[in-house]
Amino acid sequence: MKFFIITLFPEVFDPILNCSILKRAQKKGLVEFELVNLRDFGEGKHKIVDDRPYGGGAGMVLRADILEKALKSVISKLPTTNYPLRPRSEASQLPTILMSASGTPYKQSKAGEFSKVDHLIIVCGHYEGVDQRFIDKYVDEEISIGDYVLTGGEIPAMVIVDSVTRLIPGVLEKPEATLNESFSDSPLTLEYPQYTRPEEFEGEKVPEVLLSGNHAKIKKWRSEKSLEKTKKIRPDLLTRIIQKD
Repeated sequence: MKFFIITLFPEVFDPILNCSILKRAQKKGLVEFELVNLRDFGEGKHKIVDDRPYGGGAGMVLRADILEKALKSVISKLPTTNYPLRPRSEASQLPTILMSASGTPYKQSKAGEFSKVDHLIIVCGHYEGVDQRFIDKYVDEEISIGDYVLTGGEIPAMVIVDSVTRLIPGVLEKPEATLNESFSDSPLTLEYPQYTRPEEFEGEKVPEVLLSGNHAKIKKWRSEKSLEKTKKIRPDLLTRIIQKD
């Protein structure tokens, strides 16, 4: 799988993309990252990529024409001509997503969808936003990683890259590591508590059931603890289930 990341600050990605699991995934040839510097497509001596918003207001807005040039450069690098300039969000084609505070909340299920495509373009928003005409014409999905505002889309883009890469077959040493995680089950629940050595820590012992070797009892205990943790920390997940039913 190949990620294309259109950003004004490609240098911030290097420490993340070149360490730990993401680095190993690249060495295995399972994933590839290409950082596209939006500034390279700017206009004039100072490579301008933004302008003041029509109608007034604070901040600057990324220009649609500059973003289009960057997107065209990505499309032209693909080894096939099957991708139209306006990509659509289908597994057989090329999704283009914009990281935006006003986008759809990012979920584990969406990470799973993205892990099945061959290419993914991520546009990092910045400043006051992106010209709506570019969004309407070229963006398949606007995605938000939470109900808060960041200075740019670079950190959210890293979240997408990390969450998707780990789901690609062969990336993790143990494929079962992605099973029974928080937000992976139906209904959605948080992952059960985990324990390892030492067996006793500051007077607290590992639950006896986990030492029993009885897999049926362990499974039941984990399910109960998962539900208990969800009720305590994320009751909203259970509320969604009730409302859906």
